[in-house]
Amino acid sequence: MTARSTPPTHKVGLARKVRAYIHLTKPQVIELLLVTTAPTMMFAAGGMPSLWLILNTMIGGAMAAGASGAFNCYIDREADRKMKRTEKRPLVTGELSDREALVFAWVLAVVSIIYLWVLVNPLSAVLGLIAILLYVVFYSIFLKRRTAQNIVWGGLAGCMPVFIAWAAVENRITWAAVVLFTVIFLWTPPHYWPLSMKYAEDYQRAGIPMLGAIATAKSVSVQVVLYAWAMVICSLLLIPLGGAGWVYSITAALAGAWFIYHCHKLHKLAVAHQATSRTAMTVFHGSITYLTVLFIALAIDPFVGSAVTSL
Repeated sequence: MTARSTPPTHKVGLARKVRAYIHLTKPQVIELLLVTTAPTMMFAAGGMPSLWLILNTMIGGAMAAGASGAFNCYIDREADRKMKRTEKRPLVTGELSDREALVFAWVLAVVSIIYLWVLVNPLSAVLGLIAILLYVVFYSIFLKRRTAQNIVWGGLAGCMPVFIAWAAVENRITWAAVVLFTVIFLWTPPHYWPLSMKYAEDYQRAGIPMLGAIATAKSVSVQVVLYAWAMVICSLLLIPLGGAGWVYSITAALAGAWFIYHCHKLHKLAVAHQATSRTAMTVFHGSITYLTVLFIALAIDPFVGSAVTSL
């Protein structure tokens, strides 16, 4: 990738410039990714790992995710200018030039990999590099404008923090890590497709074939329900394959049932042609709550009970 510089349209002060760089990294996405990191490390360690290890893993992972977000903003800058949802991104407002964004993304990416390699371990650094490549090349450049399944396979990048966290503790990937990875993989469609339903007109203007923008609400809701069921079933596999205890087991079942209920509610309304953007966003926000609660339980589980081998 080469920079095509677009200078800011107005003078930008230092504080505003710093905020623009932070905005470029998509901090709300980083926050969601970090929700999975520390709990995964605690579960992998069967207790509390070194606080320095947790901190360094989260810093390195946040920088890798931030670099991916910055590259994505650069790649999508023309589409972002056509969408209300992204009208405040710094390459749209002119607070940063294209060149500034691209240089920042490259620097942050390189620093993140070096940071993980030196302060965590080489395996976590390699996984961090893979995460960046998956999001930037596989999703942002190749998939996003070619298929309505873009977010499914593009979501692989969002699963990588679990692998990075597990590798930071054990310096290997086990079946338990694969289960957690797959849970997030299956979580991504019912998380993002309801959002794409709300912003369907945005994606249509930008020429991005998100499922919620090109399919009927009924079709989208069917996919949301199917992925939600698969996700919850997969989450329960951590009991036999990862030795999860009663806290995680009960939480996974109850939180999963709660989220599935809301997905079915969306489908029922869609079939009746009564689904609204508000209904879709209830599922979107519910998916965040579900994932947060599930990983909090994952963090608590090693401290409070013996492993459960069956439901």
